[in-house]
Amino acid sequence: MNWRIENVVASTKLADSFDLDRIAAEFEDAKYNRKKFPGLVYRVKNPKAAFLVFTSGKVVCMGTKSVEGIRDALQRIQKDFREHGIPTYENFDVSIHNIVISGEYHQKISLESLYERLDAEYEPELFPGLVYRCDRFSMILFSNGRFVVSCKDPGRVDEFLKSVVEG
Repeated sequence: MNWRIENVVASTKLADSFDLDRIAAEFEDAKYNRKKFPGLVYRVKNPKAAFLVFTSGKVVCMGTKSVEGIRDALQRIQKDFREHGIPTYENFDVSIHNIVISGEYHQKISLESLYERLDAEYEPELFPGLVYRCDRFSMILFSNGRFVVSCKDPGRVDEFLKSVVEG
């Protein structure tokens, strides 16, 4: 079995408040249209990430391929803002909301037998994958062994997958 992280979504509070009109005016890569969405969208290429910035000072970061990448990306936006005279907190706590993992189990899987054993959703006429949700994980599993898992901590993904597929 092999897998890789495709996306990490996390949030933090970087300031007491942000002036989104000012940020939009000063950053070429910032997009803000309060009529469509109450937050500003800011993208960076290194590290590759996208941010939703809100007037409350909260920031949602997404698009990195690792948990460590989230902290790097948030430090990047903090640095960018400070270089433009936009105050931010010196320190911030990061809250991980979702990690999306994709991979392959390297064997064919009988989704019908898993459906009978697990409390899962499986309607092959509508969608070819089995959807399984439990306390800390959500998963879509296909009969060819490919899967997508959503979780908050990738540390137990191997254990989770083996318990689902092998029982």
